[in-house]
Amino acid sequence: MAVLPDPSATRAVLIGTSRYAHLEQIPAVANNLSALAAALCAPGSWGLAPEHCTVIEDPATAVEVLEAIRTAAEEATDTLLVYFAGHGLVEPRRGELFLGLTGSIQHRSYTGLPYGTLRDVVLDGRAGRQVMLLDCCFSGRVLGFMSAASAEAVIDQVEIEGTYLLASVPDTSFALAPPGEHHTAFTGELLRLLRQGVPGGPELLDLDTVYAQVYAALRAKGRPLPQKRDRNTAGGLALARNAAWAPPGFGPPPPPYDHEPAASVPSPPGPVPHPAMPPMPTWSPMALPSPAPLPAPGGASPGRRRAVTYGLAGALFVALVAAGIPLAMSWMKDSSKDGSGHNTSKSSSTPKPRPTSGNNAAAEGGVLNPSTQPGGTLKFISKDDADSWDPQRSYYGFVWNFSRYYARQLVTYAPKPGKDGTELVPDLAERKAEVTDGGKTYTYTLRPGITWEDGTAITSQDIKYGIERIWAQDDIPGGPTFIQETLDPGLTYKGPYKDTSKDKLGLKAIRTPDDRTIVFKLPKANGDFERMLATPSASPVKKTKDTKGKYQERPFSSGPYTFESYEPGTSLELVRNPEWKRSSDPIRTALPERITVNISSNEQTNTKSLFAGDYDLDLESSGLTGASLAQATGSSGLSARLDSPSNGVLMFAALPRSVKPLDNVHCRKAVLYAADRENMRTAAGGPRTGDIAPHMLPPTIAGSDSSYDPYGTLENKGKPDTEKAEAELKACGEPGGFRTTIAVRNNRPADMPVAMSLQASLRKVGITTEVAQVDGNRFSETIGAPATVKKKKYGIVLYRWLADYPSGQSFLQPLADSRFLRPAGNLNIAELDDPTVDDLFDAAIAEQDPAKAGSDYAQINRRISDSAAYLPILFQKSVIWRGSRLTNVYTSEPWEGRYDYVSLGVSE
Repeated sequence: MAVLPDPSATRAVLIGTSRYAHLEQIPAVANNLSALAAALCAPGSWGLAPEHCTVIEDPATAVEVLEAIRTAAEEATDTLLVYFAGHGLVEPRRGELFLGLTGSIQHRSYTGLPYGTLRDVVLDGRAGRQVMLLDCCFSGRVLGFMSAASAEAVIDQVEIEGTYLLASVPDTSFALAPPGEHHTAFTGELLRLLRQGVPGGPELLDLDTVYAQVYAALRAKGRPLPQKRDRNTAGGLALARNAAWAPPGFGPPPPPYDHEPAASVPSPPGPVPHPAMPPMPTWSPMALPSPAPLPAPGGASPGRRRAVTYGLAGALFVALVAAGIPLAMSWMKDSSKDGSGHNTSKSSSTPKPRPTSGNNAAAEGGVLNPSTQPGGTLKFISKDDADSWDPQRSYYGFVWNFSRYYARQLVTYAPKPGKDGTELVPDLAERKAEVTDGGKTYTYTLRPGITWEDGTAITSQDIKYGIERIWAQDDIPGGPTFIQETLDPGLTYKGPYKDTSKDKLGLKAIRTPDDRTIVFKLPKANGDFERMLATPSASPVKKTKDTKGKYQERPFSSGPYTFESYEPGTSLELVRNPEWKRSSDPIRTALPERITVNISSNEQTNTKSLFAGDYDLDLESSGLTGASLAQATGSSGLSARLDSPSNGVLMFAALPRSVKPLDNVHCRKAVLYAADRENMRTAAGGPRTGDIAPHMLPPTIAGSDSSYDPYGTLENKGKPDTEKAEAELKACGEPGGFRTTIAVRNNRPADMPVAMSLQASLRKVGITTEVAQVDGNRFSETIGAPATVKKKKYGIVLYRWLADYPSGQSFLQPLADSRFLRPAGNLNIAELDDPTVDDLFDAAIAEQDPAKAGSDYAQINRRISDSAAYLPILFQKSVIWRGSRLTNVYTSEPWEGRYDYVSLGVSE
């Protein structure tokens, strides 16, 4: 039975040479290192300790590589793994293999690292199992003078007793690094396999399984096929845990699992068809003229070494030999697509019919499975309970979405798909606000016929009282306070529980002339005030039903459903409110007869139940991950129920100005130009994770401009501009680069690979970084203290941000307004201090015209870009699941890209 090595007794060294002074560059090798580390270094996959894995990028000398391997070999008692990617050189007389270093020269094998020496260092160690991964090319020109027997001798060199040999191609016919791709061909497929796993395959991926799967993938793409050789049944050794593995009975039946490649995959044209089964090894190197080398850079760069902070997932008992040369192969291009992979066809005046089912159908802008059929039970499953079901105390996005079943507001967001859902529409009010006094007075008239669940009328006083509860943070803490800060910035009101007025409605900023009229008096104009009122914190509360801290256990309903039962941490059940009138509510369809939520912390069991159809929807809908995502995307039946909407989250890095030399704008710009954002996206999980962000304003916020590309990020398809980065380093007085620290949460597994990717790309221009993992439970506390950031020299802070409501005020102001700089609880992490930006915020916030306000936010965004205070990385997306019974399904921007819950129905 396959088992993984003991991580505490295992060491790993990853080596790669992508930059050469005298040989052709192989940029894909740099991507290999960061992505392979990111894919393999996941605690759930193996869990090698951070100090037990070393990465050496672009080594200049053999000594630095051999010393690192010797150290690891002396420490490892279970398994030692060594990976190399780059050029391979062959000495023609003796057929010895040398690994290319940055200064290696064609036909001068002595300028490389002798493989035999490296192997001796490995074998001299204490590990019971030694592992070699070689993803390198032999020089085609040299191989032209070799016989098949000589090539066989070279291959024999890499074998170690008890190991498994895979060769990515059997000869020198094709490219090692396909043009336009981020990884070498073979390692790219290996990475895909490790990330996605094998649906229906074993729990552990042994090497024979890996070989068959990679063979099938390369064959399907019409690429050269790998060969294998093993000794002492090494093919049964485990490579990694299967990311797509699930216990028996988990979800619907997976596709048939077999070692054989799919017989239906067509073979590429050629005189020799591919066999149906992976063949036995056959080595027949053939002569191939070598292309002239590309112009060499000014010299070899020094070697770079860094510690990997996650362990390699499973010992790789395998040696990979890629026999080939990086060639530009026109057969790999697909002229039917543009470079981005997006559809480039122009839209016509006649809209195309939208799909009624299938992958991403509910995120394409239409309504999936429209229906007016009432009845049935809508079933949610959730890993977490609400932070609070009390509307004034909740801050979870999924609770805001769900709470509209029992809590209404004066205005809310339109029940429409996508961006159209950001339109504000009346809810309890007859119409949107009458705004007077230069934007400082908002007046509403309530609809007739709106009632509580006991049949009594909802009054303006009920709405005022509910909002006043926001001030009672001592008694009922939690939830946003932006309404409080807007109406009473001096916090002069003490809240309804400490109110000494007769009717306990003493907040002077809200007046209620009669039961159907409510007037808000703002001290300063605020064009986003209605968006604040569209959040649950502006929901009415009937004073006689307010149970303070216990209100979250049984809120009194103003919506179409009431609380039937609630067991904290276990379950919630809503039933139809008989006093709710459809004629008084233009927003909610209220189709289900009842709504249930089952709360279970076992995420795997929850996903199993979803896939099996036991539930209709994940209440949190924050996105599938790990094995669940791999299984869903790997099955056509499951993937047809997935949607990938934008969730409004921006992943970015802040560059605090108190940390030298990042107090210099040119040093910050060097970071922005040097960052390989496409590789960071790959490290985060690939295109499903989101779109590359060229600036700080997500497309969900007015003022965002998709054509604004201040650092050429989109023009370069996310790749770095090394030349401009080096120019900025000279401008900031650091021509050789500088050192700083990247701070990252230690409880977000997806963030560490992104930080490692950034680390690798910065190192290429001489910016050396250390990645510091900060306690995730205290991350905001640590990073929110500028003095701590400066003391610990956190020059780059990886972060995510999401607006409370879709406006530049909510999204940008906390990050960029100098008046938000605080000694503790600071959100302006970059410590941006620009009076022009502050003035623009004042103008934008006071503006009542959204288009004009958007123009101001666009200017702010440009000022932020000019300052290089932040490195935008991704406008993020989530991969969410919808059950087959759901009707009226669509994703909507105000709810973080989730499905609009109040429109959902179920078919029986």
